[in-house]
Amino acid sequence: MASRIIAQFIVMGSGILGRAVFQAYRQAIANASKTGVAQEAMQNAVRKAGKAINAQEARQILGVTEQTSWEEVLQRYDKLFENNAKAGSFYLQSKVLRAKECLEVVYRTKAN
Repeated sequence: MASRIIAQFIVMGSGILGRAVFQAYRQAIANASKTGVAQEAMQNAVRKAGKAINAQEARQILGVTEQTSWEEVLQRYDKLFENNAKAGSFYLQSKVLRAKECLEVVYRTKAN
């Protein structure tokens, strides 16, 4: 008899808890819509995408020109990346990496 009461209590409690969680989730979504959290998150994503470097900036970072071959770009990248690894400048190292990635896309599209 006691096990039956405990089982009913567990089933009833889990149902109540499930409904409460669902209601809280719905309320959170409604609040986010009202306060503009979703729009703000989208604007932040757009701002971050706008901070990507362009080919001209990438060339300035690596110190190369438009006529520079891809092999020379790679040599310049390796040299700058290693120098910044030794000096411990993670920021500059990441800038050099992003510049190489940007130019890699440019050189691939030129090849095709």
